[in-house]
Amino acid sequence: MLTVDTVEKVRNQILDWRADGLTIAFVPTMGNLHQGHLSLIDEAKKRADKVVSSIFVNPMQFGANEDLDNYPRTLADDQAALTKHGTDLLFTPTPEIVYPKGLDNQTYVDVPDLGNILCGNSRKNHFRGVTTVVAKLFNIVQPDVACFGEKDFQQLFIIKTMVEDLNMPIEIIGVPTVREESGLAMSSRNGYLHEDEKKQATAIYKGLMYGKRYLSEGNRDFTYLKQTISSNIEQADLRIDYVEVLDATTLADANANTQHFVILAAVFVGPARLIDNIHFSV
Repeated sequence: MLTVDTVEKVRNQILDWRADGLTIAFVPTMGNLHQGHLSLIDEAKKRADKVVSSIFVNPMQFGANEDLDNYPRTLADDQAALTKHGTDLLFTPTPEIVYPKGLDNQTYVDVPDLGNILCGNSRKNHFRGVTTVVAKLFNIVQPDVACFGEKDFQQLFIIKTMVEDLNMPIEIIGVPTVREESGLAMSSRNGYLHEDEKKQATAIYKGLMYGKRYLSEGNRDFTYLKQTISSNIEQADLRIDYVEVLDATTLADANANTQHFVILAAVFVGPARLIDNIHFSV
């Protein structure tokens, strides 16, 4: 695996591959990789001739009092894992490379409305930071395909919307959430938790699975469902940011005619804010 840290080096390698008629798949990450990230690499390898990944802890998507400074940085371990899974090129830019004019003077990409609900309501301008950096990375790498995890369903939905709205010739692939044996969705922020907190956090997935059973049985009392899921999670001594039941095709509130559901939750567990979701059709 080749590791580079400048835009010019990425583009030169991509041009060489393009000259040979090769296709490119891309997996952007913030590092501290786990099996969930590596499943994206595995899927990318199925989709294209060459796989490019990036590791960049993006300051634009972190708000005040969030964990930017403490976000785990494990480059050597990440390089070893990416190499083992067959990544061809790793891009590791600094903030000065990605935002040479600084954050305050950076042109940004914003997906209206969708970026202001759910996590966007709790983390102001978070998704503006996500879409801006992803758009910049797409322009640098110019992939045919890009893979993102379904664990962040809202992020995946927003990136698909951005690509469609801006006519980017990139196929966006959602890859299923990878879970620990307990059902807890794998996340870099799980590393903040001790074992007792991890056990508490399993209440999130249990609540989502209850919701799937409830709706699959034909029930449609969404207020009752959200209250019940929330109550079950709170009984594990966890603090809820939100629990929502939405139409998976629009991210609008689910209604009696909805056929494709997504149940989403954001929950504070100890020092970490964890997100999870389950989506299904009935």
